[in-house]
Amino acid sequence: METERLTIIELYRKGKDQSEILKFLNVPKTRRKFVYRTINRYKDTGSVSDKPRSGRPASVTTTRMRKIVRGRVWRNPSRSVRKMAAELKVSRSSLQRIVKRDLILSSFTKLKVHYLSKVMKEKRLKRSKGLIDRFAIQGLDHVLFSDEKLFTIEKAYNQQNERILSSTASTILRSTDM
Repeated sequence: METERLTIIELYRKGKDQSEILKFLNVPKTRRKFVYRTINRYKDTGSVSDKPRSGRPASVTTTRMRKIVRGRVWRNPSRSVRKMAAELKVSRSSLQRIVKRDLILSSFTKLKVHYLSKVMKEKRLKRSKGLIDRFAIQGLDHVLFSDEKLFTIEKAYNQQNERILSSTASTILRSTDM
C-alpha cells in the first residue's frame, strides 16, 4: 500500500493530474477514491504516511503482555482465563481479548476417547481373525457379539469444568483407562 502511494505521488509531482494517474496506473473504479485521497493527503500534510490515530493507546494488551500470556498458556493450557487475570492483575475482559483476538485461541472441553495402544490393536486383530477362522466352517448364524468392556471406576468427572485453550479442537483428547 505504501509503495502504491509513493508511485501516485511521484506521478503527481511530475505534473500529471488525477485522471491521468488513474489511466496510467490502470486503476479500477473501486480504487479511484484511494488515488484522490492520497493526493489530497499529500497536499494537506506534505507526506503520504498515516496520520496519528485518535483514541486511547493500548495499556494492557501490549506486546509484552501477549508474550506473558502466550507463555502461561503454553505451560498450562487448562489454566482458566479468570485465574490468570487475577494473577497478572489485569481485567478478565482484557485477558480474554488477548487470548481470543491476538493469540487466536478458543476454549474447548476435552473429548473422552478410548486409548488403543499398538499392542491392544494387534491383539484385537489376532482375536478377530481367530474368530473368523473358527466360525468360517459353522457360519455365524448363532453367534452373539457384545462390545462390553470393563472400565476401572474413576472419580466423578465433569467435562464442563475441564477446559483447554487451543487453536483447534482436534488437538484435545482425553483417554480412558485401559
